[in-house]
Amino acid sequence: METPGSQTSLHRANLERVVRAVRMAGSLTQAEIARATGLSAATVSNIVRELKDGGTVEVTPTSAGGRRARSVSLSGDAGIVIGVDFGHTHLRVAVGNLAHQVLAEESEPLDVDASAAEGFDRAERLVTRLIASTGIGRDKVVGVGLGVPGPIDLSSGTLGSTSILPGWSGINPAEELSGRLGVPVHVDNDANLGALGELVWGSGRGVKDLAYIKVASGVGAGLVIDGRVYRGPGGTAGEIGHITLDESGPVCRCGNRGCLETFTAARYVLPLLQPSHGPDLTMERVVQLAREGDPGCRRVVADVGRHIGSGVANLCNLLNPSRVVLGGDLAEAGELVLGPIRDSVSRYSIPSAARQLSLAPGALGQRAEVLGALALVLSEMGDSTLLGSALPGVAPTAQPAFT
Repeated sequence: METPGSQTSLHRANLERVVRAVRMAGSLTQAEIARATGLSAATVSNIVRELKDGGTVEVTPTSAGGRRARSVSLSGDAGIVIGVDFGHTHLRVAVGNLAHQVLAEESEPLDVDASAAEGFDRAERLVTRLIASTGIGRDKVVGVGLGVPGPIDLSSGTLGSTSILPGWSGINPAEELSGRLGVPVHVDNDANLGALGELVWGSGRGVKDLAYIKVASGVGAGLVIDGRVYRGPGGTAGEIGHITLDESGPVCRCGNRGCLETFTAARYVLPLLQPSHGPDLTMERVVQLAREGDPGCRRVVADVGRHIGSGVANLCNLLNPSRVVLGGDLAEAGELVLGPIRDSVSRYSIPSAARQLSLAPGALGQRAEVLGALALVLSEMGDSTLLGSALPGVAPTAQPAFT
């Protein structure tokens, strides 16, 4: 039995600090581990040797600053994590290991709004198929990250707005999928997961304060403050789509008038162009036509950018993020949308906040949310299950298996 403050307790705490730093980064040199944990280089070297001997980490030669170094990552067979992303029109699943390597990934069309039961049936089948394709045993699954296109009520675990997914009313997504798969499931909304994905793998790497803006059938923001996603006490932080732009504007699904969403979301924007471009128009097609020079589509994309910029200016004034990442189909428009966003930020935000802000398109495209779901599991899992082999006399905690 460990005594608080004892050498054994301190040693275990140091082991967990190193494992946690590597787990969150994917791979680090020993010098980077020392900086991230505050431990001495000698202590890190000894711990890495111990973890390597126990099979918890792998060490490979690399270089840093022109000098030879050793890169440390979690062992490839230490476990796998699953990401599941429900969009309004798609289901995407990815399987990754604890070294941040994506092992398998697949997406398929799905009308998520129609039936929650069908969505979970399809997710269960796709998860099972992808795990089998990796050749890794299902007992190696550490957990599942689940993304849904709506705010999650942190107290109940259910969707905070039934108007977004009416067919999911009263359903606890994490409990439903966990019951089917037999492993822990962590759930969050798609904007938060997009922020996590870009933070770990994309345009947010190296940034501790950012906002990820996703414009699709709705508009949301994932907020990262000091390296962690900020959800608020009720889980609804980042609902930038419901900032009021015009009190006499269109009625929003939330019941208010003139919300940012009513000027930027696909359901409101596409009808402006359908009379001239046909009823089957999509935002992806609008962006493509805008890039090809279509004047109507370029005007609409620019208008959407200016409205988004008003919301971003509010974020700058309140939170002063160092970077804003634009995700979703609109990000593919590049400067056609980013330029108008910058114009509005420059006009409506505090000059010092505008000067410090960098604006970037998402680097992950449609994969941002599912990769964020993988990152969610990596951030929420404990480290004790990885340390059994590194600590004499301490058995690893058993992981639940698929049923």
